[in-house]
Amino acid sequence: MAELVDDIAAIAAEAGAYALARWRTDFARWEKAPGNPVCQVDLDVNSLLRERLTALAPDAGWLSEETVDDAVRLNHRRCWVVDPIDGTRDFIRGREGWAVSIALVDGEQPVAAVLDAPALGEVWRAETGKGTTLNGQPTMHSGRTIFTGARTPTDILPSVDADLVAVTKPNSIALRIAMVAAGQADLLATIRWGNEWDIAAAVLIAREAGCAVSDAVGRKLRFNTPRAEAFGVLATAPGIHLAAIARLHERAVAALGKPR
Repeated sequence: MAELVDDIAAIAAEAGAYALARWRTDFARWEKAPGNPVCQVDLDVNSLLRERLTALAPDAGWLSEETVDDAVRLNHRRCWVVDPIDGTRDFIRGREGWAVSIALVDGEQPVAAVLDAPALGEVWRAETGKGTTLNGQPTMHSGRTIFTGARTPTDILPSVDADLVAVTKPNSIALRIAMVAAGQADLLATIRWGNEWDIAAAVLIAREAGCAVSDAVGRKLRFNTPRAEAFGVLATAPGIHLAAIARLHERAVAALGKPR
């Protein structure tokens, strides 16, 4: 597995270098749907990753934000779950909070992950049972045990969460989760339906850094599922996870009950 993660990291580095060379240039950009931006670099990186990763593990299915989903992936025990550029808004705006996100899922759980953020000079790696590294150095959660005062990457805190502390928020949700894995934040929470490719790599990175990770109501996250979606993500220092679930419970249940 270590050799496989080396190969994934090399592919992610190639994709990241390609994207970085085109960052802050005049590339084509548009909206797939209102509020859902995409650019030509997303598509180019997706093609590069699919070619390289499929050659690396031909037996694995494919799930990516920039590829039309094919249910044939469900016939594979292993599946690549990829976001070519997680944080496209920051990429388009010339900001640094974007990354190439790659996870290899085996039996509904990520077993190898790389998050390459070339504009930040950060490379995150994780494999099951082997821990997480940032630029080659082991990382771990903050160890926080008191919920009040916990740091979370967000633009604005609602009044109900005024006892928390807002810290810098990259557009990439994978990078926000990775901040918890490095102890740069204490919790990351979303309470809406989201796509597996946004979080698959970062979930393993957080788990292997000792974080507690669940969906918004405390259930175990699974990947390569038929709908390729999860109801939110909650990544925290383990000592505050139950308190975070309790804080979110009413809002999460309300959001879960709304028509999609």
